[in-house]
Amino acid sequence: MDFKRIWAIGLRQYYLMRGTPARVLPLFAWVAVDILLWGFITKYLGTITSPGHQFVPQLLGAVLLWDFFTRVMHGMSTAFFEDVWSRNFLNVFASPILLSEYLGGLVATSILTSIVGLGVMLLLASTVFGLSLLSYGAMIVPFLLILFLFGIALGILAIAMVLRLGPASEWLIWPIPAIISPFAGVFYPLSTLPAWMRWVGRLLPPSYVFEGMRSVVTSGVCSPAALLGGGVLCVAYVLLAYGFFGYIFRQVVRNGTIARYGAESVS
Repeated sequence: MDFKRIWAIGLRQYYLMRGTPARVLPLFAWVAVDILLWGFITKYLGTITSPGHQFVPQLLGAVLLWDFFTRVMHGMSTAFFEDVWSRNFLNVFASPILLSEYLGGLVATSILTSIVGLGVMLLLASTVFGLSLLSYGAMIVPFLLILFLFGIALGILAIAMVLRLGPASEWLIWPIPAIISPFAGVFYPLSTLPAWMRWVGRLLPPSYVFEGMRSVVTSGVCSPAALLGGGVLCVAYVLLAYGFFGYIFRQVVRNGTIARYGAESVS
């Protein structure tokens, strides 16, 4: 693996953002709106309920962590879409770049964009609503790591889907976080879900994060075994997503559809 090529993929995204400020705005605009909206909701709930309910670390913290996960996934897929929208995808793979190097560049881009979003969210949540990540203790590190890895796994899966189905399938990618959020128990315990939804939720690493987050807020402890299980699931999903992307890439190269990659759907 040549890290210069990984750097080149990330550098291209930097030049795109520097050349078009409109690309920078989505990095923090939507997460800022989410934090403000849910922050005032938590503030309102605190005024109409009895004292003792910790809405800020539970509800607003869940929004912050979930938006971080969403930024990671969308950071990868958006960087890929830039090559699709500019019809540059074929040019990239006409070079000697490896799949692992290309995906590594997308991961590096996702790290930088998600850090920007996380920084904005933390600034607003702490200064306006008093939320501090220190309230979760050392557990915030595995929380963020699990969400990051799962976001990478879904990002790779998303770009594999678009690579196979064509750019017109882009609309299938954006709602993925919203679709899985009811199963992940972002705002409520998994015990409130029907049995079949709980089974699905246990297959989603974010569910272990949000169950652990609520446990830390209410009792001050979190099950390390549960977080370890979520981490193992994340690693497995990343490997499976990478294998799936490699399979799809070889397929589109073999049947020649990669050479006809345009704005239409690819059958």
